[in-house]
Amino acid sequence: MGLFNTTALARILAIAGMATASGAAFAQATAPQPAASQTAEQGNSPDASIGEIVVTAQKRAERVQDVPVAVQVVTGEALEAQGVRQFTDLTRATPSLLIRPSEQPVNNSLSIRGIGTFAFSPSVEPSVAVQIDDVPVQFLARAFADLSDIERIEVLRGPQSTLYGRSASAGLINIVTQGPTSALSGRISALATTDSEYGVNAALSGPLTPNLGFRVSGNYDKFNGNVHNLFNGDKVNGFRTLSLRGKLVWDPTPTLNLTFQGGYIDGTTTIGRPFIRVSPNARLRGNAAYGPDVFAPGVTFGEGNRDVVNNVNSGTDYSDYSASLRASLDLGFASLMSITAYDKFKQYDILDQDESGVAALDNRQFGTFRTHSWSQEFRLVSPNRQPFRYTLGLFYSDLQLSRVFERGPFFSVANWYATNGTKQYAAFGQLEYELPTGTTLIGGARAGRGKIDYTFLDHANKDAFFSGANSENYETYKAGVQQRINPDVMGFLTFATGHKGQAYDIGTGFNLLRQQAGPVQPETSKDWQLGLKSQWFDRKLTLNVTLFDTRFKNFQAQGIETLPDGTINFRLANVGRLRTRGIEVEGGLRVSREFNLSGGVTYNDAEITSFPFAQCYPGQTVAQGCSGSPARQDLKGFRPAQAPEWKASANADFTPHLTNDLDGLVQVAYSYQSKINFSISQDPQLEQPGYGIVNLSVGIRQPARKWEVVAFVNNLFNKHYFSNLANSYGNQGNALATQSYLPRDYRRYAGVRASYNF
Repeated sequence: MGLFNTTALARILAIAGMATASGAAFAQATAPQPAASQTAEQGNSPDASIGEIVVTAQKRAERVQDVPVAVQVVTGEALEAQGVRQFTDLTRATPSLLIRPSEQPVNNSLSIRGIGTFAFSPSVEPSVAVQIDDVPVQFLARAFADLSDIERIEVLRGPQSTLYGRSASAGLINIVTQGPTSALSGRISALATTDSEYGVNAALSGPLTPNLGFRVSGNYDKFNGNVHNLFNGDKVNGFRTLSLRGKLVWDPTPTLNLTFQGGYIDGTTTIGRPFIRVSPNARLRGNAAYGPDVFAPGVTFGEGNRDVVNNVNSGTDYSDYSASLRASLDLGFASLMSITAYDKFKQYDILDQDESGVAALDNRQFGTFRTHSWSQEFRLVSPNRQPFRYTLGLFYSDLQLSRVFERGPFFSVANWYATNGTKQYAAFGQLEYELPTGTTLIGGARAGRGKIDYTFLDHANKDAFFSGANSENYETYKAGVQQRINPDVMGFLTFATGHKGQAYDIGTGFNLLRQQAGPVQPETSKDWQLGLKSQWFDRKLTLNVTLFDTRFKNFQAQGIETLPDGTINFRLANVGRLRTRGIEVEGGLRVSREFNLSGGVTYNDAEITSFPFAQCYPGQTVAQGCSGSPARQDLKGFRPAQAPEWKASANADFTPHLTNDLDGLVQVAYSYQSKINFSISQDPQLEQPGYGIVNLSVGIRQPARKWEVVAFVNNLFNKHYFSNLANSYGNQGNALATQSYLPRDYRRYAGVRASYNF
């Protein structure tokens, strides 16, 4: 389907006209601004008038409407209105982003514009990077641990490798947490739902001295789950999260700013994967004695099933310690920054692999991830208000990971210990020159060197030991032109390249042939974007449009590879090429002080352009395209996994003035996603039809927001959908057996949230 298909454009404009949207707060009241010290360290802060949001998408503080980047902003207030409390919930708030959960966070996947990570080795870099308060998250599972005390989230679409490094070949999620306030203030809020989720969070912020500010916050949230384990009566598919964060911001001199922050997270998750489609001929591990009535007694199979029978409660137990120090020195002609960060993450995970209560086949897998990571960045940023602007930097990171893994004792026995190290060294820069005509020329580059190493000790194979190391040099580029038509209308055209580093496949076992094959080669991307950002009617109406076309080469995924001895094996490999192109429309309308609409929709024409040796899906026949030895298929012309053709969300906010001491509150949030396949192999059992979700909130508040009480209903129309699906054909004697992952809002639920500010 062509990019300029008139039917597609007509549908986009119709949806945009109804203010279909993300949670972007384009037209809301003044957005929370960075503290003066924080904006000063990134150049002169722009004026932030009513209805404007300041972002740091280009590593300097700028109005979002002035940034020649396809970036969507979701404020902390919008996250609350849309019921976004966990990282995976961001799928609902951002039209170009899709997050696919799995049995544990390490295997979760982020996709932007239909491009993500379709591999399960811990050494594989994500295609979508995550950054929290200027610090890159080097082990992606850490990003899923907490989402609290947020000022804003910036979703940058398309390759961001030039400014942000190797793990941003498809995009970046930039998370900014709240900073200290100029006066002593605090907040406490609580939440309770009809399906037994309970949460409380609190923050205290203010000055300790005229030059020293602080902020401390804590969050606790617990949800037992929405799946029933019939084996022991427990609720599963839930979570418990405790997080603590502290910030100190010190201005020892008028030109020097220091920001120190530390955090601690402790949490657990549980998982239950209900069978929704099962053949009467299914037999656990092919054993005639273990039919559906035996491996899943009491379960009624169907799309609405929420019961499992597991003699082991599967899930994770994790903890994280983090610390960072950011120093900024105003040199007059520029600001010099240093950002030093450390993170220590640990996760224990366990999975009932036989997915039953059958003692004779009680197979389970379990293990522990441990990571230690350091990063250091130096950055020189010129002021905003000058024709020639620059951002120059040096970057270093070091991630050390270890994995203990055991599986058995009845089938697929494994017992190994592996380590993986990743180091990055890079220099980067972006230059901008603004001509008197309002035209700005943009150029940027990043030159980097990556080093990776691994060890693999296979206890199940007579303690066979493997090790190796490799390195690579890489470069990425960005070029563009930005045209200021008038103070409220700006257009841009950019070209950028992306890079995702090489990796060893240590997530699915290891052997001599894999060692001889060496690492999987880097994945690269080339991206064109044409955008228009505009505001009208005294900035009451915002309308932004972006056309994009991105090509990926040497795409990394699970595939078939010919090894040095001539044999063919399934493993992580460079499997082909992908293309994604489309249009994004987003905007907002401030109808009045009390009534705001915001909107966005993404149309994505994504296609696999080369993938000749892909895995067949379970049970695929020759007539369905599976042939050869070993069996494989050609996926050229198919859509990638997790790439909906249409994705949109909308938000309406009405806060009528009821009395001198009371305001009302009505919020409606809507999200829509067309059909997707969770598997790149096009497995028909793993297809999720299109669906739309509506959330409704009604409440009252004190006009100055000193307090508020809100009742809400999420998934108002009780629309059932799945956040992931799994095919257990092979585990059930080569018979139909499909399992589901239920999202938090799989069923309609209601609740109350209340907050008090002082």
